[in-house]
Amino acid sequence: MLQVSVEDTEIRPGKAHRWHLVPVSGEGSPAVRRMAGYNQAKHFTVAQHARNVNEPVRSYVAATFEITEPVDLDAIGDALLHLIRRHEVLRAFYEPLDGDLSCEVLSPGEVALKHVEADHLETSAQVGAHLHQAFQEVETLSWPLIAMGAVVRDDSATVWFSCDHLVTDGLSTAIALDDITGAYRALTAGGALTPVEAGSYLEFSRSQRRGNQDLHADDPRLEYWRDFTERNGGLFPRFPLDLGTVPDRLYAPVTTTERLLDAQGVEAFEAACRARGGRLSTGLLAALATAVREEGGPAVYRGLVPVNERGRGVYEQSMGWFVNTLPIEFAVGRVEGFADTLTAAGTAFARMRAQAGVHFVQAWRLLAPAEYARLHYWPHAVNFYSYIDFRRMPGAAHHAGQRARMHVWVSGCNGILHWFHRAEDGLHVNSIHVDTPQARVTHEALLRTLTRTVATVSQ
Repeated sequence: MLQVSVEDTEIRPGKAHRWHLVPVSGEGSPAVRRMAGYNQAKHFTVAQHARNVNEPVRSYVAATFEITEPVDLDAIGDALLHLIRRHEVLRAFYEPLDGDLSCEVLSPGEVALKHVEADHLETSAQVGAHLHQAFQEVETLSWPLIAMGAVVRDDSATVWFSCDHLVTDGLSTAIALDDITGAYRALTAGGALTPVEAGSYLEFSRSQRRGNQDLHADDPRLEYWRDFTERNGGLFPRFPLDLGTVPDRLYAPVTTTERLLDAQGVEAFEAACRARGGRLSTGLLAALATAVREEGGPAVYRGLVPVNERGRGVYEQSMGWFVNTLPIEFAVGRVEGFADTLTAAGTAFARMRAQAGVHFVQAWRLLAPAEYARLHYWPHAVNFYSYIDFRRMPGAAHHAGQRARMHVWVSGCNGILHWFHRAEDGLHVNSIHVDTPQARVTHEALLRTLTRTVATVSQ
Protein backbone atom coordinates (compact mmCIF):
# COMPACT_ATOMS: atom_id res chain seq x y z
CA MET A 1 0.00 0.00 0.00
CA LEU A 2 1.10 3.56 -0.71
CA GLN A 3 0.00 6.76 1.06
CA VAL A 4 -0.45 9.38 -1.64
CA SER A 5 -2.80 12.21 -2.62
CA VAL A 6 -5.70 11.01 -4.76
CA GLU A 7 -5.05 13.94 -7.08
CA ASP A 8 -1.59 12.49 -7.76
CA THR A 9 -3.01 9.03 -8.45
CA GLU A 10 -3.65 7.93 -12.04
CA ILE A 11 -6.99 6.07 -12.16
CA ARG A 12 -8.57 4.94 -15.41
CA PRO A 13 -11.95 6.43 -16.47
CA GLY A 14 -15.20 4.56 -16.04
CA LYS A 15 -18.76 4.67 -14.75
CA ALA A 16 -19.18 6.19 -11.30
CA HIS A 17 -21.20 4.24 -8.72
CA ARG A 18 -22.08 5.16 -5.13
CA TRP A 19 -23.39 3.21 -2.13
CA HIS A 20 -24.98 5.46 0.49
CA LEU A 21 -25.32 4.25 4.08
CA VAL A 22 -28.89 4.59 5.37
CA PRO A 23 -30.61 3.58 8.62
CA VAL A 24 -33.49 1.11 8.46
CA SER A 25 -36.12 0.11 10.99
CA GLY A 26 -34.81 -2.23 13.62
CA GLU A 27 -36.56 -4.78 15.78
CA GLY A 28 -37.55 -2.31 18.45
CA SER A 29 -34.52 -2.96 20.65
CA PRO A 30 -33.47 -0.05 22.87
CA ALA A 31 -30.74 2.20 21.56
CA VAL A 32 -27.24 1.52 22.84
CA ARG A 33 -25.60 4.72 24.09
CA ARG A 34 -21.86 4.95 24.73
CA MET A 35 -19.30 7.61 25.53
CA ALA A 36 -16.95 8.27 22.63
CA GLY A 37 -13.15 8.13 22.86
CA TYR A 38 -10.91 10.96 24.03
CA ASN A 39 -9.62 11.62 20.51
CA GLN A 40 -13.18 11.66 19.20
CA ALA A 41 -14.42 14.10 21.84
CA LYS A 42 -11.66 16.63 21.13
CA HIS A 43 -11.99 16.21 17.36
CA PHE A 44 -15.74 16.80 17.56
CA THR A 45 -15.25 19.93 19.69
CA VAL A 46 -12.78 21.30 17.14
CA ALA A 47 -15.31 20.74 14.35
CA GLN A 48 -18.05 22.45 16.36
CA HIS A 49 -15.86 25.48 17.01
CA ALA A 50 -14.86 25.71 13.35
CA ARG A 51 -18.51 25.67 12.30
CA ASN A 52 -19.48 28.26 14.92
CA VAL A 53 -16.86 30.74 13.72
CA ASN A 54 -17.58 29.93 10.07
CA GLU A 55 -14.05 28.64 9.45
CA PRO A 56 -14.66 24.95 8.76
CA VAL A 57 -11.65 22.65 8.59
CA ARG A 58 -12.36 19.57 6.54
CA SER A 59 -10.36 16.36 6.31
CA TYR A 60 -10.62 12.75 5.25
CA VAL A 61 -8.80 9.44 5.42
CA ALA A 62 -9.67 7.54 2.26
CA ALA A 63 -8.53 4.50 0.30
CA THR A 64 -8.73 3.11 -3.22
CA PHE A 65 -7.95 -0.35 -4.57
CA GLU A 66 -8.27 -2.17 -7.89
CA ILE A 67 -10.32 -5.17 -8.96
CA THR A 68 -8.54 -6.38 -12.09
CA GLU A 69 -11.35 -8.39 -13.67
CA PRO A 70 -14.98 -7.84 -14.70
CA VAL A 71 -16.81 -6.88 -11.53
CA ASP A 72 -19.94 -8.02 -9.73
CA LEU A 73 -21.67 -4.82 -8.57
CA ASP A 74 -23.95 -6.63 -6.14
CA ALA A 75 -20.93 -8.29 -4.55
CA ILE A 76 -19.19 -4.91 -4.17
CA GLY A 77 -22.25 -3.51 -2.39
CA ASP A 78 -22.52 -6.56 -0.13
CA ALA A 79 -18.81 -6.38 0.69
CA LEU A 80 -19.11 -2.70 1.64
CA LEU A 81 -22.14 -3.44 3.82
CA HIS A 82 -20.15 -6.26 5.43
CA LEU A 83 -17.56 -3.66 6.49
CA ILE A 84 -20.22 -1.44 8.10
CA ARG A 85 -21.78 -4.35 9.95
CA ARG A 86 -18.38 -5.51 11.24
CA HIS A 87 -17.46 -2.21 12.91
CA GLU A 88 -19.92 -0.46 15.20
CA VAL A 89 -17.88 2.76 15.19
CA LEU A 90 -19.14 3.25 11.60
CA ARG A 91 -22.78 2.74 12.65
CA ALA A 92 -22.79 5.28 15.49
CA PHE A 93 -24.54 8.67 15.64
CA TYR A 94 -22.40 11.12 17.63
CA GLU A 95 -23.74 14.04 19.67
CA PRO A 96 -22.38 16.31 22.44
CA LEU A 97 -23.35 15.57 26.03
CA ASP A 98 -22.46 17.80 29.01
CA GLY A 99 -19.24 19.02 27.45
CA ASP A 100 -18.27 15.54 26.30
CA LEU A 101 -19.28 13.32 23.37
CA SER A 102 -21.71 10.42 23.37
CA CYS A 103 -23.00 8.21 20.62
CA GLU A 104 -25.94 5.97 19.82
CA VAL A 105 -25.01 2.74 18.07
CA LEU A 106 -27.22 1.11 15.45
CA SER A 107 -27.25 -2.67 15.33
CA PRO A 108 -25.88 -4.43 12.22
CA GLY A 109 -29.45 -5.10 11.08
CA GLU A 110 -30.39 -1.42 11.31
CA VAL A 111 -28.19 -0.27 8.41
CA ALA A 112 -28.40 -0.78 4.66
CA LEU A 113 -26.80 0.61 1.49
CA LYS A 114 -28.54 2.48 -1.31
CA HIS A 115 -26.88 1.98 -4.71
CA VAL A 116 -26.81 4.97 -7.09
CA GLU A 117 -25.26 5.24 -10.56
CA ALA A 118 -23.70 8.53 -11.64
CA ASP A 119 -22.15 9.88 -14.83
CA HIS A 120 -19.45 8.27 -16.92
CA LEU A 121 -16.07 9.83 -16.14
CA GLU A 122 -14.23 10.38 -19.41
CA THR A 123 -10.66 11.11 -18.26
CA SER A 124 -8.34 10.27 -15.39
CA ALA A 125 -8.41 13.94 -14.40
CA GLN A 126 -12.20 13.74 -14.08
CA VAL A 127 -11.86 10.61 -11.95
CA GLY A 128 -9.40 12.35 -9.61
CA ALA A 129 -11.66 15.39 -9.25
CA HIS A 130 -14.73 13.19 -8.71
CA LEU A 131 -13.05 11.17 -5.99
CA HIS A 132 -11.58 14.18 -4.19
CA GLN A 133 -15.03 15.79 -4.11
CA ALA A 134 -16.74 12.56 -3.03
CA PHE A 135 -14.16 11.95 -0.30
CA GLN A 136 -14.95 15.38 1.17
CA GLU A 137 -18.60 14.49 1.69
CA VAL A 138 -17.73 12.96 5.06
CA GLU A 139 -18.00 15.58 7.78
CA THR A 140 -17.41 15.28 11.52
CA LEU A 141 -20.76 16.74 12.57
CA SER A 142 -22.93 14.76 10.13
CA TRP A 143 -23.91 11.12 9.67
CA PRO A 144 -22.84 8.92 7.98
CA LEU A 145 -19.12 9.24 8.60
CA ILE A 146 -18.18 7.01 5.67
CA ALA A 147 -18.70 7.45 1.92
CA MET A 148 -18.27 4.56 -0.56
CA GLY A 149 -18.21 3.99 -4.29
CA ALA A 150 -16.48 2.59 -7.35
CA VAL A 151 -15.37 3.58 -10.82
CA VAL A 152 -16.39 0.63 -12.97
CA ARG A 153 -15.06 -0.45 -16.36
CA ASP A 154 -15.80 -3.48 -18.54
CA ASP A 155 -12.66 -5.27 -17.40
CA SER A 156 -11.99 -3.82 -13.95
CA ALA A 157 -12.99 -1.37 -11.22
CA THR A 158 -11.49 1.03 -8.71
CA VAL A 159 -13.29 0.69 -5.38
CA TRP A 160 -13.04 3.45 -2.77
CA PHE A 161 -14.19 4.57 0.64
CA SER A 162 -13.62 7.71 2.67
CA CYS A 163 -13.97 8.23 6.44
CA ASP A 164 -13.86 11.16 8.77
CA HIS A 165 -10.95 10.95 11.22
CA LEU A 166 -13.56 10.66 13.99
CA VAL A 167 -13.93 6.94 13.21
CA THR A 168 -10.61 5.90 11.73
CA ASP A 169 -6.84 5.96 11.85
CA GLY A 170 -4.14 4.81 9.44
CA LEU A 171 -4.20 1.15 10.42
CA SER A 172 -8.01 1.15 10.18
CA THR A 173 -7.60 1.80 6.47
CA ALA A 174 -5.78 -1.49 5.97
CA ILE A 175 -8.28 -3.32 8.19
CA ALA A 176 -11.17 -1.95 6.14
CA LEU A 177 -9.46 -2.90 2.88
CA ASP A 178 -8.91 -6.42 4.17
CA ASP A 179 -12.57 -6.74 5.21
CA ILE A 180 -13.90 -5.46 1.88
CA THR A 181 -11.57 -7.45 -0.37
CA GLY A 182 -11.94 -10.62 1.68
CA ALA A 183 -15.74 -10.36 1.56
CA TYR A 184 -15.70 -9.65 -2.18
CA ARG A 185 -13.48 -12.68 -2.89
CA ALA A 186 -15.75 -14.92 -0.82
CA LEU A 187 -18.94 -13.68 -2.49
CA THR A 188 -17.65 -13.96 -6.05
CA ALA A 189 -16.37 -17.46 -5.31
CA GLY A 190 -19.87 -18.52 -4.38
CA GLY A 191 -19.33 -18.49 -0.66
CA ALA A 192 -21.37 -16.90 2.11
CA LEU A 193 -20.37 -14.22 4.59
CA THR A 194 -20.39 -14.92 8.30
CA PRO A 195 -21.35 -11.63 10.00
CA VAL A 196 -18.93 -11.48 12.94
CA GLU A 197 -18.50 -8.10 14.60
CA ALA A 198 -14.96 -6.95 15.33
CA GLY A 199 -13.87 -5.84 18.79
CA SER A 200 -15.68 -2.64 19.74
CA TYR A 201 -13.65 0.58 19.63
CA LEU A 202 -16.30 2.17 21.83
CA GLU A 203 -15.82 -0.55 24.42
CA PHE A 204 -12.09 0.07 24.20
CA SER A 205 -12.77 3.77 24.78
CA ARG A 206 -14.84 2.92 27.85
CA SER A 207 -11.93 0.96 29.32
CA GLN A 208 -9.53 3.77 28.46
CA ARG A 209 -11.75 6.31 30.20
CA ARG A 210 -11.90 4.13 33.31
CA GLY A 211 -8.12 4.07 33.41
CA ASN A 212 -7.83 7.85 33.05
CA GLN A 213 -10.87 9.18 34.91
CA ASP A 214 -9.14 9.55 38.29
CA LEU A 215 -6.08 11.37 36.91
CA HIS A 216 -5.29 14.75 38.50
CA ALA A 217 -2.70 17.40 37.73
CA ASP A 218 -0.31 16.22 40.47
CA ASP A 219 -0.73 12.54 39.65
CA PRO A 220 2.60 10.63 39.61
CA ARG A 221 1.52 9.08 36.30
CA LEU A 222 1.92 12.53 34.71
CA GLU A 223 5.54 12.99 35.83
CA TYR A 224 6.91 12.10 32.38
CA TRP A 225 4.54 14.60 30.75
CA ARG A 226 5.27 17.34 33.31
CA ASP A 227 9.03 16.94 32.87
CA PHE A 228 8.74 17.06 29.09
CA THR A 229 6.49 20.13 29.22
CA GLU A 230 8.90 21.96 31.54
CA ARG A 231 11.94 21.31 29.34
CA ASN A 232 10.03 21.93 26.13
CA GLY A 233 8.26 25.10 27.28
CA GLY A 234 4.86 23.55 26.59
CA LEU A 235 3.21 20.27 25.69
CA PHE A 236 3.51 20.78 21.92
CA PRO A 237 7.12 20.58 20.61
CA ARG A 238 7.72 23.10 17.85
CA PHE A 239 8.98 22.06 14.45
CA PRO A 240 12.39 23.73 14.71
CA LEU A 241 12.94 24.79 11.09
CA ASP A 242 11.53 27.89 9.41
CA LEU A 243 8.28 27.39 7.48
CA GLY A 244 7.53 31.07 6.86
CA THR A 245 4.30 31.05 8.88
CA VAL A 246 2.69 33.54 11.24
CA PRO A 247 0.89 32.57 14.48
CA ASP A 248 -2.83 31.80 14.65
CA ARG A 249 -3.28 31.22 10.94
CA LEU A 250 -4.13 28.18 8.86
CA TYR A 251 -2.69 27.82 5.39
CA ALA A 252 -3.63 25.86 2.29
CA PRO A 253 -1.84 22.49 2.29
CA VAL A 254 0.71 21.02 -0.08
CA THR A 255 0.71 17.22 -0.23
CA THR A 256 3.59 15.20 -1.66
CA THR A 257 4.73 11.58 -1.65
CA GLU A 258 8.33 10.66 -2.40
CA ARG A 259 10.31 7.45 -2.28
CA LEU A 260 13.36 7.92 -0.09
CA LEU A 261 14.83 4.44 -0.61
CA ASP A 262 14.17 1.58 -2.99
CA ALA A 263 13.64 -1.93 -1.61
CA GLN A 264 17.36 -2.75 -1.70
CA GLY A 265 18.23 0.57 -0.08
CA VAL A 266 15.84 0.16 2.82
CA GLU A 267 17.17 -3.33 3.48
CA ALA A 268 20.70 -1.91 3.62
CA PHE A 269 19.60 0.82 6.03
CA GLU A 270 17.75 -1.69 8.22
CA ALA A 271 20.86 -3.89 8.35
CA ALA A 272 22.97 -0.86 9.32
CA CYS A 273 20.56 -0.04 12.15
CA ARG A 274 20.58 -3.62 13.44
CA ALA A 275 24.37 -3.68 13.33
CA ARG A 276 24.29 -0.71 15.70
CA GLY A 277 21.79 -2.39 18.02
CA GLY A 278 18.69 -0.61 16.74
CA ARG A 279 15.57 -1.14 14.66
CA LEU A 280 14.50 0.40 11.38
CA SER A 281 11.71 2.49 12.95
CA THR A 282 13.95 4.09 15.60
CA GLY A 283 16.79 4.29 13.09
CA LEU A 284 14.61 6.33 10.78
CA LEU A 285 13.60 8.58 13.69
CA ALA A 286 17.28 9.04 14.59
CA ALA A 287 18.12 9.80 10.96
CA LEU A 288 15.30 12.36 10.77
CA ALA A 289 16.49 14.01 13.99
CA THR A 290 20.04 14.09 12.59
CA ALA A 291 18.83 15.66 9.35
CA VAL A 292 16.85 18.29 11.26
CA ARG A 293 19.98 19.19 13.21
CA GLU A 294 22.05 19.33 10.02
CA GLU A 295 19.49 21.80 8.65
CA GLY A 296 19.90 24.08 11.67
CA GLY A 297 17.78 22.33 14.30
CA PRO A 298 18.73 21.72 17.94
CA ALA A 299 20.96 19.09 19.52
CA VAL A 300 17.93 17.69 21.37
CA TYR A 301 15.06 16.23 19.38
CA ARG A 302 11.62 16.82 20.89
CA GLY A 303 8.56 15.60 19.04
CA LEU A 304 5.23 13.80 19.14
CA VAL A 305 4.79 10.18 18.04
CA PRO A 306 1.45 8.44 17.35
CA VAL A 307 1.25 4.99 18.94
CA ASN A 308 -1.19 2.23 17.96
CA GLU A 309 -3.17 1.02 21.00
CA ARG A 310 -4.91 -2.06 19.55
CA GLY A 311 -2.54 -4.65 20.90
CA ARG A 312 -2.68 -8.27 19.76
CA GLY A 313 -6.02 -9.21 21.28
CA VAL A 314 -9.67 -8.55 20.58
CA TYR A 315 -9.08 -5.12 18.99
CA GLU A 316 -6.33 -6.14 16.58
CA GLN A 317 -8.72 -6.17 13.58
CA SER A 318 -10.97 -3.30 14.73
CA MET A 319 -11.63 0.04 13.06
CA GLY A 320 -11.51 3.19 15.18
CA TRP A 321 -9.14 5.92 16.33
CA PHE A 322 -6.85 3.62 18.33
CA VAL A 323 -4.02 6.14 18.62
CA ASN A 324 -2.38 7.77 21.58
CA THR A 325 0.06 10.61 20.88
CA LEU A 326 3.15 10.60 23.08
CA PRO A 327 6.05 13.05 23.50
CA ILE A 328 9.62 11.92 22.97
CA GLU A 329 13.02 13.58 23.44
CA PHE A 330 16.63 12.50 23.00
CA ALA A 331 20.07 13.93 22.31
CA VAL A 332 21.07 14.25 18.64
CA GLY A 333 24.62 14.24 17.28
CA ARG A 334 26.00 14.77 13.82
CA VAL A 335 25.82 12.02 11.21
CA GLU A 336 29.25 10.65 12.18
CA GLY A 337 27.85 10.03 15.68
CA PHE A 338 24.75 8.24 14.41
CA ALA A 339 25.28 5.15 16.59
CA ASP A 340 24.95 7.25 19.75
CA THR A 341 21.85 9.02 18.40
CA LEU A 342 20.29 5.67 17.51
CA THR A 343 20.92 4.35 21.02
CA ALA A 344 19.43 7.50 22.54
CA ALA A 345 16.39 7.28 20.27
CA GLY A 346 15.83 3.63 21.16
CA THR A 347 16.07 4.32 24.90
CA ALA A 348 13.72 7.30 24.58
CA PHE A 349 11.24 5.31 22.52
CA ALA A 350 11.06 2.53 25.12
CA ARG A 351 10.55 5.09 27.91
CA MET A 352 7.88 6.82 25.85
CA ARG A 353 5.96 3.59 25.24
CA ALA A 354 5.88 2.97 28.99
CA GLN A 355 3.72 6.10 29.35
CA ALA A 356 0.97 4.88 27.01
CA GLY A 357 -1.52 4.39 29.86
CA VAL A 358 -2.04 8.15 30.07
CA HIS A 359 -3.93 9.57 27.12
CA PHE A 360 -2.61 12.69 25.42
CA VAL A 361 -5.96 14.47 25.55
CA GLN A 362 -6.21 13.94 29.30
CA ALA A 363 -2.61 15.08 29.84
CA TRP A 364 -3.32 18.20 27.79
CA ARG A 365 -6.51 18.95 29.74
CA LEU A 366 -4.83 18.56 33.13
CA LEU A 367 -1.43 20.14 32.50
CA ALA A 368 -2.57 23.06 30.34
CA PRO A 369 -6.28 23.57 31.12
CA ALA A 370 -6.46 27.14 29.81
CA GLU A 371 -4.84 26.20 26.51
CA TYR A 372 -6.94 23.04 26.30
CA ALA A 373 -10.13 25.11 26.56
CA ARG A 374 -8.89 27.83 24.21
CA LEU A 375 -7.00 25.95 21.52
CA HIS A 376 -8.94 24.19 18.81
CA TYR A 377 -5.95 23.22 16.67
CA TRP A 378 -2.34 22.50 17.44
CA PRO A 379 -0.99 25.93 18.49
CA HIS A 380 1.91 26.03 16.02
CA ALA A 381 3.90 23.87 13.64
CA VAL A 382 4.54 20.72 15.69
CA ASN A 383 7.42 18.26 15.38
CA PHE A 384 5.68 15.00 14.44
CA TYR A 385 6.98 11.58 13.35
CA SER A 386 4.96 8.59 12.18
CA TYR A 387 6.17 5.29 10.72
CA ILE A 388 4.17 2.28 9.51
CA ASP A 389 5.36 -0.86 7.76
CA PHE A 390 2.53 -1.39 5.29
CA ARG A 391 3.90 -4.84 4.43
CA ARG A 392 2.80 -6.06 7.88
CA MET A 393 -0.68 -4.59 7.84
CA PRO A 394 -3.82 -6.75 7.51
CA GLY A 395 -4.23 -8.12 3.99
CA ALA A 396 -0.89 -6.70 2.83
CA ALA A 397 -0.23 -9.55 0.39
CA HIS A 398 -3.56 -8.95 -1.38
CA HIS A 399 -3.27 -5.16 -1.31
CA ALA A 400 0.03 -5.21 -3.21
CA GLY A 401 -1.65 -6.87 -6.19
CA GLN A 402 -4.65 -4.55 -5.97
CA ARG A 403 -2.51 -1.39 -5.91
CA ALA A 404 -4.11 -0.26 -2.67
CA ARG A 405 -3.59 3.38 -1.72
CA MET A 406 -4.40 5.49 1.31
CA HIS A 407 -5.27 9.16 0.80
CA VAL A 408 -5.05 11.67 3.67
CA TRP A 409 -6.20 15.26 3.18
CA VAL A 410 -6.87 18.37 5.26
CA SER A 411 -8.27 21.66 4.03
CA GLY A 412 -5.88 23.75 6.12
CA CYS A 413 -2.77 23.34 8.28
CA ASN A 414 -0.25 25.43 10.20
CA GLY A 415 2.89 23.29 9.98
CA ILE A 416 4.31 20.14 8.47
CA LEU A 417 3.51 16.44 8.98
CA HIS A 418 5.53 13.46 7.77
CA TRP A 419 4.10 9.95 7.47
CA PHE A 420 6.92 7.52 6.70
CA HIS A 421 5.82 4.16 5.38
CA ARG A 422 7.52 1.06 4.08
CA ALA A 423 6.03 -0.76 1.11
CA GLU A 424 7.21 -3.62 -1.08
CA ASP A 425 9.14 -1.25 -3.34
CA GLY A 426 10.92 0.71 -0.59
CA LEU A 427 10.57 3.51 1.93
CA HIS A 428 8.26 6.45 1.21
CA VAL A 429 7.26 9.66 2.93
CA ASN A 430 3.87 11.31 2.51
CA SER A 431 4.02 14.95 3.65
CA ILE A 432 1.50 17.71 4.21
CA HIS A 433 2.90 21.17 4.81
CA VAL A 434 1.79 24.79 4.64
CA ASP A 435 1.80 26.35 1.20
CA THR A 436 4.45 29.02 1.70
CA PRO A 437 7.63 29.57 -0.35
CA GLN A 438 9.78 28.99 2.74
CA ALA A 439 7.99 25.75 3.64
CA ARG A 440 8.63 24.37 0.16
CA VAL A 441 12.33 25.20 0.45
CA THR A 442 12.58 23.78 3.99
CA HIS A 443 10.70 20.60 3.10
CA GLU A 444 12.80 19.84 0.03
CA ALA A 445 16.08 20.60 1.82
CA LEU A 446 15.16 18.42 4.80
CA LEU A 447 14.28 15.43 2.62
CA ARG A 448 17.52 15.83 0.65
CA THR A 449 19.51 15.88 3.88
CA LEU A 450 17.54 12.92 5.26
CA THR A 451 18.20 10.90 2.11
CA ARG A 452 21.90 11.74 2.33
CA THR A 453 21.97 10.84 6.05
CA VAL A 454 20.37 7.46 5.46
CA ALA A 455 22.74 6.73 2.59
CA THR A 456 25.75 7.61 4.74
CA VAL A 457 24.57 5.38 7.59
CA SER A 458 23.94 2.50 5.18
CA GLN A 459 27.49 2.45 3.80
